[in-house]
Amino acid sequence: MNGAAHASGECPALDVGLLAPGRAGSPTEHATSDQAFLQAMLDAEAALTRAQAAMGTAPASAAAEVTAAAVAARFDARALAVRARAGGNPVIPLVADLTAAVPPEAAPYVHRGATSQDILDTAAMLVAARTLDLLLADLSLLEGELARLARAHRDTALPGRTLTQHAAPTTFGLKAAGWRALVLDARDRAARVRGGLPVQLGGAVGTLAAAQAYGTAGPNARHAPHAPDAPDAQDLTLRLITTYAHELHLSEPDLPWHTLRTPLADLAGALALTAGALGKLAADVLTLSRTEIGELSEGGAGGSSAMPHKANPVRATLIAAAAQRAPALAATLYASLPAADERPPGAWHAEWEPLRDLLRLVGGAARDAVDLCAHLQVHPATMRAHLDLTAGFLTSERVIVELTPSLGRARAAELVSAAAAKVRTGGGTLADAVAAELTALPPRPHGADGPAPPVPDLTTLTDLTDPTHWTGCAEALTDRALKRR
Repeated sequence: MNGAAHASGECPALDVGLLAPGRAGSPTEHATSDQAFLQAMLDAEAALTRAQAAMGTAPASAAAEVTAAAVAARFDARALAVRARAGGNPVIPLVADLTAAVPPEAAPYVHRGATSQDILDTAAMLVAARTLDLLLADLSLLEGELARLARAHRDTALPGRTLTQHAAPTTFGLKAAGWRALVLDARDRAARVRGGLPVQLGGAVGTLAAAQAYGTAGPNARHAPHAPDAPDAQDLTLRLITTYAHELHLSEPDLPWHTLRTPLADLAGALALTAGALGKLAADVLTLSRTEIGELSEGGAGGSSAMPHKANPVRATLIAAAAQRAPALAATLYASLPAADERPPGAWHAEWEPLRDLLRLVGGAARDAVDLCAHLQVHPATMRAHLDLTAGFLTSERVIVELTPSLGRARAAELVSAAAAKVRTGGGTLADAVAAELTALPPRPHGADGPAPPVPDLTTLTDLTDPTHWTGCAEALTDRALKRR
């Protein structure tokens, strides 16, 4: 784009994802595009007219005309965006354009009884539902890949690390099973939220007064000329919400939720949890694929513009970036919970962009996680070599357990600590050092009751300090975790 085009205000390609490789090209990017939101708003408008026709308060012909006109390609999203500045939201100019797009006899039934927030909130729920369907599909694929890794490496031992240091042995199968457990937690929460995403319909201040009035007056009202406040008129109006929800395959709320933002908070929580679950996986992959560790590597890893030797863990990097951003976006949605009055100034408006960014980030991260795990390369030989780096230190806890019957817990811990200190300064193995410490122990005090419990010899200590023999219930825990569906 040249400078003149920029100065003229032309925007031929807004937000193509140039700075967002994590979501670029993902299914969720399309599902959350401006066109997708525009179509969702039009779907909400058309469904409202159809619901009123189903209730007998609007002609079926009007519902058909509005539905036929409600096609995003027929509207100029950029022009709507610019005109939205006048009223603060895009629904106002959209209603004007949609009304102009239908025959005159159908025009009175566009947006009848609704307010702008009804349409935009319902559209947001539609976009969220469509995006969550894609996300859930990817989480299902990811779960399968992680189950495969857990089964394949059920017995593959590697160093467990705590506070960045080798701690005790674990298995890669258990690590993969843990990733899978987090993914299943995220899936369950996302599915629960998806099932409860509600329509919004309350009118100006959440009383449905206009919808009630339209439903009890005019030539298309079945129950006219009943008074608008008659009990049957109120029941008819409440049934409109049920019919509206049915038209859009969304949930029916108990109340209009213009300033009762639980649906957005639940959605934010589920998405932030999913980002964090995927981020944990990515954090482990990034650590274990470091050059000096090399226990994992990404298949088809990325290159560098300056260093041709590099094979960067790009998928894990993009997932980690999404996990870094998601909590702040979710926080903005949570911050909108204290929404003032019956329609909030600013709190509602603050939700739109963070919600879309959050849906895009998490959807893109799930896509990348599937790709990452489908091609993840596991290096058991490197894991085994790292188990031996510390000459048996990873089994120090086991040695203490074995010496406790003969020495007592405190004395055993003191002896193993002294042996480890000698290995750190003088070399050798933990087994050799512990054997030497045992040999140097003073004889059992004269008159002590009973014979001294036996202490392990060097052969036994060598076996005790084999890290592959100290993985506890890792295999059984992996099997247990894999039973979850």
